[in-house]
Amino acid sequence: MSHPSLAGRVVLITGASRGLGREMALELAAAGACLVLTGSRMSDDLRAVVASLDRGRVLALAADVADPDAAARAVAQAEARFGRLDVLVNNAGRGMRLVSETFNTVPTRFWETEPAAWNAIVAANLNGAFHMARAAAPGMIERKFGKILNISTSVPTMIRRGYAPYGPSKAGLEAASRVWAQDLAGTGVDVNIYLPGGAADTDLLPPGPGKKGADGNLLPADIMRRGISWLCSDLSNGITGGRFIARAWGSGEDETANATAARDDGALWPTGG
Repeated sequence: MSHPSLAGRVVLITGASRGLGREMALELAAAGACLVLTGSRMSDDLRAVVASLDRGRVLALAADVADPDAAARAVAQAEARFGRLDVLVNNAGRGMRLVSETFNTVPTRFWETEPAAWNAIVAANLNGAFHMARAAAPGMIERKFGKILNISTSVPTMIRRGYAPYGPSKAGLEAASRVWAQDLAGTGVDVNIYLPGGAADTDLLPPGPGKKGADGNLLPADIMRRGISWLCSDLSNGITGGRFIARAWGSGEDETANATAARDDGALWPTGG
């Protein structure tokens, strides 16, 4: 789908060196966006992504989102390079491999989890998104336009045995997303949730010939290309507090109808009462 509003739009994607972040970056680059791509360090993977793109429209940064000062610097550098930041995609995250390399076959009970691993996962997945959004929001509010997109996981994963703290960290991120959407209501800044719709083929899962999710399936990382352009474009302006599943994205000519098919706010977070 063509999205003219993405030409020159400045998008910062955390965790962009590989996996879901890399695929979203490549899709947005093809649509003409200017990209700020971060990784926890300046890795060969991040350099490779940048090398495949137009150097004039991409900035690569080493930024650990768990560090609030690093998050603030990343936003400041984005604004200094491109003059503004239009979209923040909070994709950076840590997975259960920090707890155990066999987490998806042999569940680790929560009291067996090392506090350092627990803290590192929550620091990246929940606190990191907060640090980035906190740094980005003031400029977006001042410009009366912006989008914050938080990358999440499926509801069963949030409460699956042996998936703490990864699942709870994403549940916390989704709750925070709904709060932020309300806090930013009327400012021109939208907040939405985007997720693959199942386990995706990324480094969050242990490698090997039997690589798959807990449900036995494995989605390609490029599934995230389906909806990222619409979510970052003007077609989604004013749509906030939503939850969109890439796996359910429609394939028709009407991209907004495709997005409607993928929206699944469900009963997880009731809107009232």
